[in-house]
Amino acid sequence: MHELSLVASMFEALLEQARHHKARRITGVKVQVGALAGVVPELLESAFDSYKKGTIADGAVLTIVKPPFTIRCRACGTETVRTDFALACPACASADLEIVHGMELVLEKIEMEIDDPLPAP
Repeated sequence: MHELSLVASMFEALLEQARHHKARRITGVKVQVGALAGVVPELLESAFDSYKKGTIADGAVLTIVKPPFTIRCRACGTETVRTDFALACPACASADLEIVHGMELVLEKIEMEIDDPLPAP
């Protein structure tokens, strides 16, 4: 289950950012996981839930965004969102395609609680 090692790496970045911003808590994390990223979103969520226990992210909510699998034909320029993995252009049948979206694995957003640096009046 490589999702656990991915979450371990993610937590290094989360904790580094929390230290940098002097955060008290991490309350939310948003991640993009493309269909071709080789990651099972449910396993990623389970690993996150296990890994966060006892950390400043203990109550954090993981939001997983699944960008649509999108290809662009190099021959005719057509960009298409696919629900299957047939790699042929629906407009011209060319196999000369590039993947525009679907391979992402991106830590998109971290929500943190930060102590207010200004004292109350």
